[in-house]
Amino acid sequence: MQTNPNCSAWDVTEAEYPRLGTAADKLRFLLRYAVLAPSNHNTQPWMFQVRGNDVELYANRARSLRITDPDDRQLLISCGCALLHLRVAIWHFGHLDRTHLLPTPGDPDLLARVSMGDEDSPTAQQEALFAAIPRRRTNRQLFRDDSLPDQLQRELVKAAEREGAWLHFVNGREQRNTLADLVAEGDRQQWANQRFRLELAAWLHPNNSQARDGIPNSAQNDGDLLSVAGPIVIRTFDLGEGQAAKNRDIAAYSPGLVVLGTEADGPTAWLSAGQALARMLLRARADEVWASFLNQPIETLSLRPKVAELCGRGGCPQLVLRLGYGPNVNPTPRRTVEEVLLPAV
Repeated sequence: MQTNPNCSAWDVTEAEYPRLGTAADKLRFLLRYAVLAPSNHNTQPWMFQVRGNDVELYANRARSLRITDPDDRQLLISCGCALLHLRVAIWHFGHLDRTHLLPTPGDPDLLARVSMGDEDSPTAQQEALFAAIPRRRTNRQLFRDDSLPDQLQRELVKAAEREGAWLHFVNGREQRNTLADLVAEGDRQQWANQRFRLELAAWLHPNNSQARDGIPNSAQNDGDLLSVAGPIVIRTFDLGEGQAAKNRDIAAYSPGLVVLGTEADGPTAWLSAGQALARMLLRARADEVWASFLNQPIETLSLRPKVAELCGRGGCPQLVLRLGYGPNVNPTPRRTVEEVLLPAV
């Protein structure tokens, strides 16, 4: 059980699954796994509506990051993560899923419609993904030097491909240094923008906050400037040089440094990227591998093409992540299903 009441959403128990209930009852329960998905700044920008045998996923654009994510690209990626979690839960409880992305062209906020399909036994791989859901965290702590096994790297690439995305491992000192330099430059440019700092500070919370979203101080790396500088300091001062130096070293020396991308760009691709991200993160966590994000060069318009060039392939980079083995971390707060559930119709 979680001791932090703001983390009570993580206390989901399989025994409570309403096996004799209606499809709507089952879907409402399965959403308890969907809300554990990762999201940018832990904004949790999703809403759900259960309609009989279907559950619809909506974008909550009131939670947009207007400076960091002006096109809602990462917002839709976050929603794609929640969608994959829901699908994994459906598989675990013995059904195929029927999922339609952007089912109503005239309603861009309706991102997906999902229903439980025919009964089907989950595969061992699907079960491993499900077991990883309550153990997945964004881990900002320092990782050990242990390298990722080659077989796991290949499986993570396949996990992304299963959801229509690609995953590029940045190997070799020259490539790593180049991407690390882009991360550092992204930090400098973002922190020089006061509006960026105001937006970031709004989602950073002290450990005693009652907020069920955002990033608590305890989730930061102990050596991170964000863990010692309060929101007032962040809003007031450009800490970009310090952040750039720290994140450059983290990127350059992470056991695994990857870029996740898609062939196209746009809402469908972003939802696919989110599902690929969630599948990849769960597959990594099944082997005790943690992850955190270094998206600065993707979020900085002038640097994103340079990330694509670094990968040496067509398409659009969507995320930069580091992977590795490290200490356990506590979950971040989550809104409960009841808080993100629209009235039934």
